[in-house]
Amino acid sequence: MVSPASAVPSFPPDATPRAIRAALIGAEVGDFDREYRRALAEAAESLDLSGVLDVLRRWQRVAWSTQDDPEAHRRMLEHAARLTAGHDIATEPSPQTRARLGL
Repeated sequence: MVSPASAVPSFPPDATPRAIRAALIGAEVGDFDREYRRALAEAAESLDLSGVLDVLRRWQRVAWSTQDDPEAHRRMLEHAARLTAGHDIATEPSPQTRARLGL
């Protein structure tokens, strides 16, 4: 028999809401706050934490990306914003990228 305490998911230290939020940059912090609060409110009504866990998993990946190379992450966000606004960004063919990276 599974006790109620063992059915509660535990998080690695870098997957807590506080750790995820601390790793984010710029507008991501506000986006995380809004999405996390919305998921918490929905969980309070539905008594289902799956939406909260989904939010934390998704934002944990963003936090990992940010921590791996903050400047590359900022460039990616800038490129995404430019593409979303309909602007072009400089690209290179994948064989050229592979050669540049030695792959």
